[in-house]
Amino acid sequence: MTYLIFAVLCSVAVSVFLKISRKNQIQIAQAIAVNYIVATLMTWFVLQPNIKSVSEYAASAPIFMALGILLPVVFIMMARAVERAGIVKSDAAQRLSLFIPIVWALVFFGEMLTPARGLGVVLAFVALLCLLYKPASKTFSSNGKGVVTALLGVWLGYGVIDILFKQLAKLDKTAFAGNLFVVFVLAGLLMFAYLLFKRTKWQLKNLLAGIVLGVLNFGNILFYVRAHQVFKDNPTLVFAGMNMGVIALGTLVGAWAFREKISRVNVVGIGLAMASIFCLFYLTKFLPQWA
Repeated sequence: MTYLIFAVLCSVAVSVFLKISRKNQIQIAQAIAVNYIVATLMTWFVLQPNIKSVSEYAASAPIFMALGILLPVVFIMMARAVERAGIVKSDAAQRLSLFIPIVWALVFFGEMLTPARGLGVVLAFVALLCLLYKPASKTFSSNGKGVVTALLGVWLGYGVIDILFKQLAKLDKTAFAGNLFVVFVLAGLLMFAYLLFKRTKWQLKNLLAGIVLGVLNFGNILFYVRAHQVFKDNPTLVFAGMNMGVIALGTLVGAWAFREKISRVNVVGIGLAMASIFCLFYLTKFLPQWA
């Protein structure tokens, strides 16, 4: 359980980092670029990937390339979402992205829509609408549209990333560490190419911020994987615990530490998100006939 707790803490800590980076005038693009250097190095030394045979990666090259592009792009979307919508809504939107790979599996891979999954998908959809809700006077303002766009970008982006990682696991016979290493390298190269094209002026504080972000980002992934290894016979506990834990802790941190304003409809959305995760991962344990 310790690994799962640390995974939740690292995930929320990334959101907190993104929240305070703007106040400290951190250029998030630079921090994200350095983050991938740190994550790549930590993957190499901690997870020790086996990348001797390049041919093993050829079949899944399109997926690697897509992930290498999407990871930094969605990371920037997450930063904007935290800035505009706050930690509470952003973390909830990110965790609700699990709705997308589930629907994808139902539509394209012919998986069965059980009562528990059906209820969970419906609750997830309603929860997302509640999280995106803003009063009418604000919804049609430029700021309101920016909030909705940012949250939708986070939700859709992380959902697609989840699908790609699942496809990568099916197509590629190499270990998880090798997959992760190559994706981090590609994401880092893309970010540095973008910053070079923009002729960005590097600042020491952005480099230091990137190191912190890289440690937190890698820690989130490492502890999450370790939790799955410890609870290999009960992956449901890890999936549900991670998602519900991040939503719960993100809500507490955002509302109490940063005084983020959330409406009653948004609160309902957070509750429905928790209920959705419960239905998708836990309900069948209590009601086997719903499986």
